[in-house]
Amino acid sequence: MSDSQMVQQPRSQPKPWFLGSWTVMVFIFLYLPIAVLVLMSFNRSRILSLPFRGFTLNWYETALQDTALQVALLNSLKVAAVATSLATVLGLLAAFAVYRYQFFGRNAFRIALNLPILLPGIVTGVAMLAYLSDLGFELSLGTVILGHAVFGLPVAFGPIVTRLGQFPRSLEEAAYDLGALPGQVFIDIVFPYIRSAVVAGTLLAFTLSFDEVIVTIFLTGRDNTLPMEIWGRLRTDITPEIAAIATLILLGSGMLVLLSQRAAPAD
Repeated sequence: MSDSQMVQQPRSQPKPWFLGSWTVMVFIFLYLPIAVLVLMSFNRSRILSLPFRGFTLNWYETALQDTALQVALLNSLKVAAVATSLATVLGLLAAFAVYRYQFFGRNAFRIALNLPILLPGIVTGVAMLAYLSDLGFELSLGTVILGHAVFGLPVAFGPIVTRLGQFPRSLEEAAYDLGALPGQVFIDIVFPYIRSAVVAGTLLAFTLSFDEVIVTIFLTGRDNTLPMEIWGRLRTDITPEIAAIATLILLGSGMLVLLSQRAAPAD
């Protein structure tokens, strides 16, 4: 047998057509409803339904000129901004406590911080409603802020504590040896290292707060947030204006998620 015959020909790899087809079907199942919603926001029809009767931007104009929607949007931005600030500050402090100190119940403390995002929203909403009612709080945007801060805390905590776990302690020790004060060490050395994680957690917490419905239902008072305003209209008057609002929210939330992923630290 010649040497050329002894050389084995490389086997051709089978094409993963089944896996590829299944992946395409999963993506269609997940994103086709969103694509239809966006399409319906340009529909000339006065009801939110097919068939598509022509292209128009009137529903976006109507949504942007709606006074009730403007007030609800402003309320959502206020709630998300304050709740995200509280969640980020508390998450940063909690991350430093877990990272720097060894104390009794440290692992249980870390697990407890993640419970609000792991539990169903209805459980968190009912628990917050009962607790705040016992304390005498009147339902308002303030109670909504507290509820959003609770489930935003683990969202901000996770990226920060993960990034702190990668921080080289030798840099901190060298700074102290050179006479730096604790505040200087944090501002000049530690925070620049974890800044991307803080930004990522903050943007993601803001997105979750802005879009939250379940917890808001239990804690809101007379002032509606934007998701609550949309929810109320869906039960009475379903027009393509709702699709236009949802499309705008989708664009804004998507941009924040992309920014958070871009700011996330590399492994």
